[in-house]
Amino acid sequence: MKKVSCATYEGIDAKVVHVESTLTKGLPSFSIVGIASASITEAKERVKSALLSNEFSFPPKRITINLAPSDLKKEGSQFDLSIALLVALDSLEDDLSEWFVFGELGLDGSVKENIQLYPLMLSLANQKVISKAIVPYESLQKLSKIPGIEFYGVKNLQDAIELLRNQETASPSIEQTDIAYPHYEIKGEKYYYINDYDEDFSDVKGQEVAKRAALISSAGFHNILFEGSPGCGKSMIAKRLRYILPPMKSDEILDVAKLQAFEMLEPEFKPHRNMRSPHHTSTLASVFGGGSHKAMIGEVGLAHNGVFIN
Repeated sequence: MKKVSCATYEGIDAKVVHVESTLTKGLPSFSIVGIASASITEAKERVKSALLSNEFSFPPKRITINLAPSDLKKEGSQFDLSIALLVALDSLEDDLSEWFVFGELGLDGSVKENIQLYPLMLSLANQKVISKAIVPYESLQKLSKIPGIEFYGVKNLQDAIELLRNQETASPSIEQTDIAYPHYEIKGEKYYYINDYDEDFSDVKGQEVAKRAALISSAGFHNILFEGSPGCGKSMIAKRLRYILPPMKSDEILDVAKLQAFEMLEPEFKPHRNMRSPHHTSTLASVFGGGSHKAMIGEVGLAHNGVFIN
């Protein structure tokens, strides 16, 4: 039996999934077990085409892929590369269990980028369960900002096969990159800031008591309630709170990038805290999150470590 690791989402956090394979005697077949979603079940066709495009001959055996733990529902196309490598390298004697493998396969064997890969990798890094991973080459630049993981980028299936056949001499494809913003350091911890202020408190004329309350609230991360007649400056002050909140640590910046990825946005890695201001007619589900089949994060969650105006 061969085994590598991958991951799937459980809520907004990653859950490690062990991808196991056996090739046994019997009628030729290819099956995937372990509560796999349709996108994973369809991986059989992508894997077959990718392997055949790279001149691999399927052995006349019964191929079984198991996704453990079996009681967890798995979703996503990031399992394609793991499955293909286990089939292609079944005869390899080296142990592959320490590797995490992510990537969607094209029919020609190319390994495609997936924007949802970033929050998945960040969650695994925060849990400290991953040390090195094979990922799509196109994802290397943004993934390199995640600390504690060695990333090996591959452009196609053949690159991944050669990497694992020569894993003893393999080296990471990219060095970890620091966040490209000014910072100051306190007791070994870096705090990043940015001097771009799209909205400034100098725009607010008067309301000295409200501005002082906003300053105290921001310095201590306290909640604040503004009350007053329409047009007196409540929202104007609230929208400027994000620019006077304390500088951000690297893990806070990475969390903001994770939330941006959940919104299908390209992560920016800017030391700007989140600000969410949903309309007063927003539904409970949109504000607090929810969903019938897959839980979606709401506006409150997207404002994590930032400003939520309601």
